[in-house]
Amino acid sequence: FCSKMAQFQVRDEVSQCLFEFLHMEIASYLMKECGKASAAANRLEQMGERVGEGLVEMISGDAPRFKNELDAVVYICKHFWARAFGKQIDNLKTNHQDTYVLHDSDFRLLSHMSDSSQYKDQAPLYLSFTCGLVKGALGNLGIPCRVTSDVTDMPSCVFQVKVLG
Repeated sequence: FCSKMAQFQVRDEVSQCLFEFLHMEIASYLMKECGKASAAANRLEQMGERVGEGLVEMISGDAPRFKNELDAVVYICKHFWARAFGKQIDNLKTNHQDTYVLHDSDFRLLSHMSDSSQYKDQAPLYLSFTCGLVKGALGNLGIPCRVTSDVTDMPSCVFQVKVLG
């Protein structure tokens, strides 16, 4: 049994690693293709949104329907984030007025980047896929929202979810 668990852990780690490299290459390709960081970020966010819609549907199949939007956001922070990035969100805050702040103190997609100002300037591009991922997942759970991100200290980042309407 232990050897089977070890195989799954290795496979998950390899999958995470491959995803990180693929994400870096797609971001780099889109930056060259689009010419502007904002256009590349928009395309990455759209990709993330489609992936988020499908991924949340796949992993939430057996989960009971959520009583309110806070339950859905907590689900994203615990279960969805763990499946997508191998760990839960480190901190969730809300103002109880349709705004949620998700803090990840060691975000995988930024962990390969240096803390220099050059990379901090590029970080929004690398976070746009995840903004779309969260937006798509919550949208598929019936919660339309806008998701923005901010880098505090690499690889720490914050995602702000603003529920719409």
